[in-house]
Amino acid sequence: MNKGIWRAAGAYTIWGLFPLYWKWLQHVPALQLICHRILWSCLILAGVILCMRQTRAFRVTAMTPSVVCIYTAAALLVGINWLVYVWAVNNGFIVESSLGYFINPLLSILMGVIFLHERLRSWQWLPIGLTALGVLYLTFTYGRLPWIALTLAFTFGLYGLVKKTAPLGSLYGLALETGLLLLPALFYLVYADNIGQGAFLHTGARSDLLLMGAGLITTVPLLMFASAVQRIPLFLVGILQFITPTLQFLIGVLVYREPFTTDKLIGFGIVWVALIIFGVEGYLAHRGQVAVAT
Repeated sequence: MNKGIWRAAGAYTIWGLFPLYWKWLQHVPALQLICHRILWSCLILAGVILCMRQTRAFRVTAMTPSVVCIYTAAALLVGINWLVYVWAVNNGFIVESSLGYFINPLLSILMGVIFLHERLRSWQWLPIGLTALGVLYLTFTYGRLPWIALTLAFTFGLYGLVKKTAPLGSLYGLALETGLLLLPALFYLVYADNIGQGAFLHTGARSDLLLMGAGLITTVPLLMFASAVQRIPLFLVGILQFITPTLQFLIGVLVYREPFTTDKLIGFGIVWVALIIFGVEGYLAHRGQVAVAT
């Protein structure tokens, strides 16, 4: 259990520190940066599968029309999510992007009700309602929908929904997703280089290493997380996941000094209260289930 907790916490911490990494690559256009993330992630994942001598198993399980169809949808969703997130971070919207990951767990629960006909416990409706209220309040104070937060929440929520019905594990799944995105990513990188806008090999060794490292920081926390979820209860995974948006929020406010007005504090505060209720209710429900089982 302890190893699982540390690995989950480590994965969520790495994801929470992502804004610092992407800011180091602020000079690279977001689309080009995501293409490098796809390229190097795909190469690393292919290398892992090769070293584990699972190439044949991967081909047999992954390369069927039905599986490819499912993971094409997943690849498009994660690609959009990565692109919007990197663009938001490098254009001064770290705080708003953190909101997307704060509300994502509650949105995922609501999607489970709508698409999978799951049933909510009575007290689970309260945090969902409060989250909707918080988003409406922020819409009013922003003078616009917090579209970055909502795009990140919806794409990641739909990605989770697709993955819930997907047959592959996390290693094979991400390898197939990045493989499906690899060809268009390569085409764009070649195009950008031909028109003189390519960053790789043109902006210094530090930049090149960071671009290549984008694959490493994508795959390492994923593998840590995959190992962790096999060792700890899902309710604990749900609680630990708030490490990521909390770190992102603190980095946005304390490191990059993004504005955080009283109106934003009220809107975020409503969402935070919803998450506290969600966490407490989940803990009590889990404890009740354990008591009944024993």
